[in-house]
Amino acid sequence: MADALGREEVQRALAEDRAAEDVTTRLLGAAARRPACAAFVAEGRFVVAGLPIVARVYSELERDACFEPDGAEGEWVAAGTVLARVRATAGALLAGERVALNFLQRLSGIATLTRRAVDAVAGTQARITHTRKTTPGLRALERYAVTVGGGVANRGSLAEAVLWKDNHWALLGAGGLAPALASAPPGVPIMVEVEDEAQLEQALAAGVRHILADNQGPERVAAWVRRVGPCVTIQASGGITPESARAYGEAGAALISIGALTHSAPAAPIRCDIRLAPTRGHGP
Repeated sequence: MADALGREEVQRALAEDRAAEDVTTRLLGAAARRPACAAFVAEGRFVVAGLPIVARVYSELERDACFEPDGAEGEWVAAGTVLARVRATAGALLAGERVALNFLQRLSGIATLTRRAVDAVAGTQARITHTRKTTPGLRALERYAVTVGGGVANRGSLAEAVLWKDNHWALLGAGGLAPALASAPPGVPIMVEVEDEAQLEQALAAGVRHILADNQGPERVAAWVRRVGPCVTIQASGGITPESARAYGEAGAALISIGALTHSAPAAPIRCDIRLAPTRGHGP
């Protein structure tokens, strides 16, 4: 993971939680300044993602915090598995507990749902990708979690690629596609979402080589794959789930975008146990 990934998100989350003003931890008195150990423990089966973000949370709170991963990004873990340990003062561990858990649970949930979709299309040419239906302010981290789960990164912002969608069709009409695409900046990828054969033919006539088959069944996708041939990428999108992805992979879609990966992934079950460090031994 790039060094900068997660820095702004973590700083923003700690500021939101007012971690430096934890009135409850202050009641611990001197105990808050004693060395302690936090263990992040799985309470169910899932794919791990976000351990580097946990490390960043505690490095922001305490320069000398020691992060010790026991698990690895992208691996399945079972209930009871210790994912990581953090050694710092008790006060720092408490201040970062919820922020660290929020990131770890969220990103692991996304990675797990992605892995299920990836496993569902195994043996086909299809790759699983995300959409822009992400949590505001967390897109970079959520895209990262998709890749940890085995998916591939898709367009991350409006500036990265042209994606002609239903509202663009409506605003310029059927005849507006080719002239509009002709004015696209050189080198910018172009994708066009189509909802019927007429739009498909117009996109092909305009030289488009990446088609999004939006809200189409697997049979229609298979027919369009045969129509366009190997030089055009067909991406299936619209209401697809990990459970239905297999049919689109077998239909020949090269990419399958699933909005649910980032807007509906359940949080992974993880707890954080904090104990004062013993004078001997290794803590929890």
